[in-house]
Amino acid sequence: MCQLLGMNCNVPTDICFSFQGFCRRGGETDEHRDGWGIAFFEGKGCRVFLDYLPSIHSPIAELVQHYPIKSRNVIAHIRKATQGELKLANTHPFQRELWGEYWIFAHNGNLNGLPASDGQFRPVGDTDSEQAFCWLLDQLRQRFAEKPPTLLLTAAIGGLFARLAEFGTFNCLLSNGELLFAHCTTNLHYIVRQAPFSSAHLIDNDISIDFSALTTPVDRVAIIATQPLTDNEQWTRCQPGEYLVFVDGQRLSAMES
Repeated sequence: MCQLLGMNCNVPTDICFSFQGFCRRGGETDEHRDGWGIAFFEGKGCRVFLDYLPSIHSPIAELVQHYPIKSRNVIAHIRKATQGELKLANTHPFQRELWGEYWIFAHNGNLNGLPASDGQFRPVGDTDSEQAFCWLLDQLRQRFAEKPPTLLLTAAIGGLFARLAEFGTFNCLLSNGELLFAHCTTNLHYIVRQAPFSSAHLIDNDISIDFSALTTPVDRVAIIATQPLTDNEQWTRCQPGEYLVFVDGQRLSAMES
């Protein structure tokens, strides 16, 4: 299946270190060779890079590894196709507008028998993942004409995630640039880096970084990934059915769908 990578921070931060390890899983240290993508929120805007080439061979991925884009919310994906052709329209993450905000979504798993999207959101490609994203946004738009308060929004998304998980494996990341939502069916891990910062070493690439030399005492960064990216840090493994929400680099609360 595919792999996911997300970042949520309290200050704009680059994801170059994590992405250097993550993209090697797209054809070098793992088998996810069917395209990749990454989205960076920057204020109200969103910068998205997509490629149907394996990330290990993609010149665009090489650019992103060394391009320190500062963002508070990032979602990345490397694909191992289960449904849909190998083409750009089927490459995650997917992007749509709702309530005057961009929403970004990436999915790992396989869903069958999904309800059709009969509202304003329609898939462009032919993946189960994009269909699930469109259905989710249609449901939110039908329930709320305008963006609801955070507690109502997180509760609604948690219920919709639980509904989608009934159709198969549903590991996902979703963000509106403020909050990062995640759901685990099989594999998802996270770590929150904050003071006192230490060094980290990548599993997929022999690279280390000393975060204490690059951060301030108030910085806080949450990294969410299908599998841990470093081998000298303590990652938290999510449980099947667990629903997570991150804001300002920390988990909002412990929730299960």
